Amino acid sequence: MRMITEDMARDLAQVPGVVGVLLGGSRARGEHRPESDWDLGVYYRGELDLAALRALAGPDVDVAAPGGWGPWVNGGAWLRVDGVAVDWILRDLDRVEQVWADCCEGRYEVGVQAGHPLGFWSPCYAGEVALGQVLTDPGGELTNLRRRTATYPEQLREALTAGAWEAEFLVEAAAKGAARADILYVSLCLSRAVGVLVQALYAADRRWCLNEKGALAVAEKLPVAPPGFGTRVRSLLGCPGETPEALGATVARARSLVQETRTMLSTPSA
Repeated sequence: MRMITEDMARDLAQVPGVVGVLLGGSRARGEHRPESDWDLGVYYRGELDLAALRALAGPDVDVAAPGGWGPWVNGGAWLRVDGVAVDWILRDLDRVEQVWADCCEGRYEVGVQAGHPLGFWSPCYAGEVALGQVLTDPGGELTNLRRRTATYPEQLREALTAGAWEAEFLVEAAAKGAARADILYVSLCLSRAVGVLVQALYAADRRWCLNEKGALAVAEKLPVAPPGFGTRVRSLLGCPGETPEALGATVARARSLVQETRTMLSTPSA
């Protein structure tokens, strides 16, 4: 299958507008399972020849134009090759470069994006390049960007760890919802609070966080995570309760976890 995707990448690179192709996801990181998809990041600049892209995909494949899958995931196609899922994921290289420049200045944003319940965190763009494998890159641009993103920006690290303040704010908001037995509101607040903490823990370890999937399992093993972080999170989110009393107790435990995590993040060794 690897040879098939490499041939596909070379064909994609011939499409006008395409700059290069990168293997991403678990396959690139060596964390895949036998049934894992093959994710091909198709990096383009300017006008992309969609007709040529659709011709390459075949008549039975729907190719989403830039923006067709939302503001951040962008567009692409889902293919089946010999019964194996192969995803084309469009990436505007100019936008990726701008996000990388923002990361180096300690700036990031979180956008609304279908499929990302905690939002799409912009540093993901840089992380995809840093953790991916370049399959084809005629002009050397992806290779150059991958070299630069190999070093996690200290200013981004500081910004994301400092951003953990939001988790504390969310827990206090959850406390108000708990008093009203507003289970949806409490659950959403606590889920996002955990997501913010996970992003901060990744950053403290100078590690790129690409999305929510599997992020807790990694974060709980990081040296800066407080003792029992993962177990405590699973307890909080797995059964928050239904009554004001039960929800209030859950929020109290969440408050302690947030405070401990922020303390760990603020220590000099973090």
